Amino acid sequence: MKFTRISLENFKCYGDADLRLDPGVTVIHGVNGSGKTSLLEAAFFALYGARALDATLEEVVTTGAEETVVELWFTHAGGEYYLKRRVRATGERPTTAECVLEGPEATYDGARDVGDRVAELLRMDHEAFVNCAYVRQGEVNKLINATPGERQDMIDELLQLGKLEGYRSRASDARVGVGRVRDDKQGALAQLDEQIEAKEDKDLPGTLNELQTELQEVNSEIDRFEEQREAAVETLEEAESVLEEYEQKREELETVESEIEDLEATIAETERERESLQSELGELQSTVEDREATAQSALEESDLDVDADVAAIEERLAELDERDEQLRNEIEEHRLEASEHASEAESARDRVDSLESQAAEKRQRADELEAEIESAESKLDERRERMDELDEQIDELRAQFEDAPVDVGDAQQHREAIADDLDTVRDELTELSAEIDRQREAIEEAEALLAAGKCPECGQDVEGSPHVESLGERREDLEKLKDERGERRQHRDRLQERLERAETLEDAEDEIERLRERRETVEGLLEEQAADIESDRERMTELRESAADLEEEAEQVLEDAEQAEQQAEQARQQVGSINERRTELRERRQRLEAALEALEAIDDAEREIERLRERRSDLAETNGERRERLAEKRERRSELEEAADDSQIEAAKAEKQNATEYIEQVDEQLASLRERRDDLQNRIGGVKQELETLEELRERREELATVLERLESLYEETEQLESMYGQLRAELRRRNVETLERMLNDTFELIYQNASYSRIELDGDYELTIHQKNGDTLDPEQLSGGERALFNLSLRTAIYRLLSEGIEGTAPMPPLVLDEPTVFLDSGHVSQLVALIERMRELGVEQIVVVSHDEELIGAADDLVHVEKDPTSNRSHVERLDSPVLAEAVESD
Repeated sequence: MKFTRISLENFKCYGDADLRLDPGVTVIHGVNGSGKTSLLEAAFFALYGARALDATLEEVVTTGAEETVVELWFTHAGGEYYLKRRVRATGERPTTAECVLEGPEATYDGARDVGDRVAELLRMDHEAFVNCAYVRQGEVNKLINATPGERQDMIDELLQLGKLEGYRSRASDARVGVGRVRDDKQGALAQLDEQIEAKEDKDLPGTLNELQTELQEVNSEIDRFEEQREAAVETLEEAESVLEEYEQKREELETVESEIEDLEATIAETERERESLQSELGELQSTVEDREATAQSALEESDLDVDADVAAIEERLAELDERDEQLRNEIEEHRLEASEHASEAESARDRVDSLESQAAEKRQRADELEAEIESAESKLDERRERMDELDEQIDELRAQFEDAPVDVGDAQQHREAIADDLDTVRDELTELSAEIDRQREAIEEAEALLAAGKCPECGQDVEGSPHVESLGERREDLEKLKDERGERRQHRDRLQERLERAETLEDAEDEIERLRERRETVEGLLEEQAADIESDRERMTELRESAADLEEEAEQVLEDAEQAEQQAEQARQQVGSINERRTELRERRQRLEAALEALEAIDDAEREIERLRERRSDLAETNGERRERLAEKRERRSELEEAADDSQIEAAKAEKQNATEYIEQVDEQLASLRERRDDLQNRIGGVKQELETLEELRERREELATVLERLESLYEETEQLESMYGQLRAELRRRNVETLERMLNDTFELIYQNASYSRIELDGDYELTIHQKNGDTLDPEQLSGGERALFNLSLRTAIYRLLSEGIEGTAPMPPLVLDEPTVFLDSGHVSQLVALIERMRELGVEQIVVVSHDEELIGAADDLVHVEKDPTSNRSHVERLDSPVLAEAVESD
């Protein structure tokens, strides 16, 4: 995995930033507090959210901002990914308004789905990411200060051995669960055996035969008593029939007497109704006479005969309605015509306003363009003057090359050649100075021996030594070396002067190139601006011509509007004339409607008179029929009064009482027998139920025995699986510990060149021990601050290497990030840290990001990113320094 680009908006101290990140070593440089760490925290925030920073959303949003946006581009396993998180801070507390991850296979939306997908891609959550690839500021001693147990948990989790422990734990839980179920099933099987034995001891088949025999005897007794009861019930029913018939006649007599009274009252009521109908007939006849007078009066005022009937009136009304409809249609046509002309006039006047407004706007725009053209021509003159100034500056710089040994374009090569010569002379001077020092020391030693009477060459007595005169030759050689050094120093000074001159020429050459580029830019702007001015002049002419056309068109449209208004007024006058004719037509129609209404009322009244006469005749006929029924009812009443026999009624009552008493006695016997029968049936049912239960218990025992056998086998399998996961984890941990120990020693030996330590030991319990060459051992916490920092960095990079080599190809490692790793290091240790970074690059780590304010790390960078904070706005900004000159400027700062 490699970061390729990150973009920030209102994140912590950044208002807006956009940074490209390339493979290799990138050093993010800047003074303390400039915002270097926040730049990388934004990348981790994009990946895992605020929890990766041990922070809240309030802490990532720039103070006073309403929204924070972080975008991260990265590559992973050959695919390109884009991740965006947007936090809105307009409510009571900031919330994640948008979280999206776009990849080659799918797009994920929502913080939960994105977080799960990132953890799946990298095979690590935010804690594992921090413990593996991100050495945070101030945490260089984290793994050293951790207990062996904590260190084991962190490293096992990174190496995904925790999953094996999870599998072993799940296998253990499964084994315990299976054992618990097996024990439960064994207990259930024992309970079933006890239940089956208890039911077999009851002799349930014999008990069932005895109960069924007793039930047959009881059923026979019930049948005998039920036959005797049926005979008593027949006697009772006959007696009740006699008494019921007597009661029915008594009820009929009462009914007949009531019906007689009702008929007598109904006949009287009907006679009163006939008298009321006769009164209504008189009133209706008077109404007919009044309506006839009304109809005659209305017809006399119309153009119909006074004898015209309803059909003639309706025909004439239809003719009037047809004429009224024609007039109404004519009104509607004229109204529509008036509306259309009025609408045309209104649209025309609106069009006039629009055309005049457009003409005014175009004239205004033409005036504005004219002013802009004047301003642009003024700026054009200024740019021409600027070009002349640039030409003068270029000529002045070129003048420096008139007496120079090189032409423009060769200054850099000339400067590099002089610098190489100067380096050579400086090296020669260093060697001469060293040789002079050696000669001086030798002469001083020889003079001391000579003063002591010893030979300078062999240390023997001076007297008779052949080498006494060599001391003078050495003094001559020393003087020659000093003379040669003096010449070399003069040559060095001349080269230094030439180098300064060459550097001045190189700066002039760079400035000439920069001025040329600016001149080309100004020249291009001149051409573009001249073209724009010409285009604006053409546009100004077009606008004024268009405005004149629009004003001419507005005058023509105004004439059309006035003509349309005249036509609309004519149509309104036609509408008024036709409305007067419709008023006269409605008055004629009202008179005919009054006559029609009167004739219709006469017809209704005559029909009602006929109906009332028929109703009065029907009532007279109905009363005659009622009088006949009244006579029949009086005759029936006499028959019912003579039909009652008191002696027969008394005998029936006695038989009913005897039969009732006998039935009560038999019912008591039957209730007792039926209760006994029900008890026997229940007991038989209970025995049958127990027999069925016994059979079910036997079947359940067979099934439970089979399940128990399977559980025994499954328990053994889970025991084996738990043991296998434990052994596998122990074996993998042993291998990883051996590999990690080797890589740790390899890295520590590289960066810590101290003859005191021989090796580092990491045992199976993740206990760290440092062995000294004298045989003593040390705990890492006993190291000095700088040594502990280097030791921790060695351990972290060794873990990173182990993970990278172990899962490369399926889950490429994220960038190795070191945040202020030099906090506890002196200058000597910083150099060793640079060696560590170079070694990680050689081992194939594709992207290393170092956050530091230490300038010594700049030399190890492939790319340099400079971070500064504006003291007035308290906002940080980031700049990628691709140019060596800019990088040197940062170092000098």
